[in-house]
Amino acid sequence: QVQLVQRGGGSVHSGGSLFVSCEASGFNFGRYTMSWYRQVQGKEREFVGLITNTGSTRYADFVKGRFTISRDNVRGTLTLDMNDLKPEDTAVYYCRGADSWGQGTQITVSP
Repeated sequence: QVQLVQRGGGSVHSGGSLFVSCEASGFNFGRYTMSWYRQVQGKEREFVGLITNTGSTRYADFVKGRFTISRDNVRGTLTLDMNDLKPEDTAVYYCRGADSWGQGTQITVSP
């Protein structure tokens, strides 16, 4: 059974930093591209970035230079490090892989 369990998140002022982790189980994590998405209430879920099984990354333009995605294929973990956060980054963040979603983590950035 595929499981993606998220940890981290929280609240911070503009310019601050937070991280979200995603612990995977039930599938061969090291073979899958993993992604992060976010969703603001009332809006569609949007792509944030991804990391391939070999560590190549791609980011949405609105997070380039501020967010970093990394993975540990031995531990089966995915991490989203977020720096220089802005109020418009406020959303629920989701990890995705193996056709499954994490439970979501709230990130709130105040001015």
